[in-house]
Amino acid sequence: MAKQMPHVQSKLRHIVKVPECIYDVSGINVNGRRIKSLVFSTDVAVIANCNADAVIAVYPFTPTMQITKSIIEVAQKPVFAGVGGGTTSGPRVNNIALDAELNGASAVVLNAPTKTRFVQELSQIVDIPIVLTIVSLDEPLEERMLHSGASIVNVSGGKNTVAIIKALREIDKTFPIIATGGPSEETIKEVIQAGANAITYTPPTNGEIFKEMMERYRMQCSHHE
Repeated sequence: MAKQMPHVQSKLRHIVKVPECIYDVSGINVNGRRIKSLVFSTDVAVIANCNADAVIAVYPFTPTMQITKSIIEVAQKPVFAGVGGGTTSGPRVNNIALDAELNGASAVVLNAPTKTRFVQELSQIVDIPIVLTIVSLDEPLEERMLHSGASIVNVSGGKNTVAIIKALREIDKTFPIIATGGPSEETIKEVIQAGANAITYTPPTNGEIFKEMMERYRMQCSHHE
């Protein structure tokens, strides 16, 4: 007899749910916790009301502990904290990464321009996993995946994401890969088929959620009239 999981839902909380097809991935076990879905956001309201297994907090500003600490406090789930590696580089990244670990981050994420030598140095400083972002087929993929000191790679190659994952899987069948799921369930399934172990999901913005909510409110008010 198949087991059925009961669902219990609060009447007041609006939960941003990741697409069901993400649960088809194998997941990545990080320090005893299996992670299949990561919400790509720094919006603490969305993070606090999303059912993703973890948070990937990467943003286009110089990383600061003020932002990272706020996200960790709100998330109540593993946080993969962006620590730079592109515009922000050198010893500053080492310090940000160590601070992120000491404040409770579950992993640190390095941007694509980070040099392999620097990743190797950072792996001697922090104890939590290092996630190295790969964005192009033109990168030295074997070096980046197997010899950089990274524990996980994060593929964010836009339209080339599937091709990059396939190229990485030709090099190593089991190395942990996180990948951007794209805009639809169809693209998520393609990424999973290519060999990703976990999927990054971009949630709707606060504005988009509010728009849907206001439309419902308007309909309710018009029915009352």
